[in-house]
Amino acid sequence: MTKTDENLKTAFTGESQANRRYLAFAKKAEEEGFTQVAKLFKAAAEAETVHALNHLRITGQIQSTLKNLNIAVSGERFEFNEMYPEYIDTAKKEGNKQAAWSFDVANQVEQIHAKLFAKALDALKNKKPMEKVDYHVCSVCGNTVEGEAPDKCPICGAPREMFFNPI
Repeated sequence: MTKTDENLKTAFTGESQANRRYLAFAKKAEEEGFTQVAKLFKAAAEAETVHALNHLRITGQIQSTLKNLNIAVSGERFEFNEMYPEYIDTAKKEGNKQAAWSFDVANQVEQIHAKLFAKALDALKNKKPMEKVDYHVCSVCGNTVEGEAPDKCPICGAPREMFFNPI
C-alpha cells in the first residue's frame, strides 16, 4: 500500500467522523434555538460526506452491490462477534455503565443489520426481487426494523414515536 493509499483511508475516516460530529452539533444547535448555526453545521456535514465519498471511490472500496453486501455482512459480523463484546467487557470492568449500554445496544443492532444485509444478499444471489418495505430506525438505540415501527423498541424500550424513516 502506498503512502497516498494510507492517506486516502485516513482522510476518509476523518471526513466521515466530521460528518457525524457536525450532524450532532447541528442537532444541539437546533435544541438551543440556533437555527442558522444548525444549517451551517448541516451544510458542512454534507460537504464532508462529499469528501469522504470521493476518497472512498478513489480507493476502490465501492464495488458491485453484491460485493458491497458481502463486505457489509462481514463487517457487521465482526462488530457483533468480536469488537463490541470486547468493548462491552472493558466498559463493564472500568465501571462505565453509559459506554457499556451504548456498546451493548450497538452490538444488538449490528446483528439485525447483518441479518438484513444477508437477506438482501440472498435475494440478489438468487435473482429474487426484494420485498418493498420501509425501514424505521430507533433514534435512541439505532434498532432498524422492516415495515412499521413497533409500539415499543425491543432493544431499548423506546416508544414508537422515537422511530423515524430515514428515507
